[in-house]
Amino acid sequence: MKELKRLRIEANLSQEELAKKAGISRVAISLLENGKSVDAKGSTIKKLSDALQIDPKVLLCSETYVSINKDT
Repeated sequence: MKELKRLRIEANLSQEELAKKAGISRVAISLLENGKSVDAKGSTIKKLSDALQIDPKVLLCSETYVSINKDT
C-alpha cells in the first residue's frame, strides 16, 4: 500500500501507534508500507482505514493505480 506511510504520517502516528489503533502488528504495517506485502486482507484494510479515519477506497484505489502502472 503505497499511500499507507504518507497517510500514517499525515495522521501524526508512528507505526506502533497505528498498529495499536488498528489492532494489527507493527511488522504488518512495515511490510505493507515497504511493498513487501501487497496481499492485504479486506479486514486489514478496514482496520487500517478505521484507525486512520479514511474511506477504505483511499487505500484500495492507490493499490489499483499502482498495479495498473506496473504493467506499463
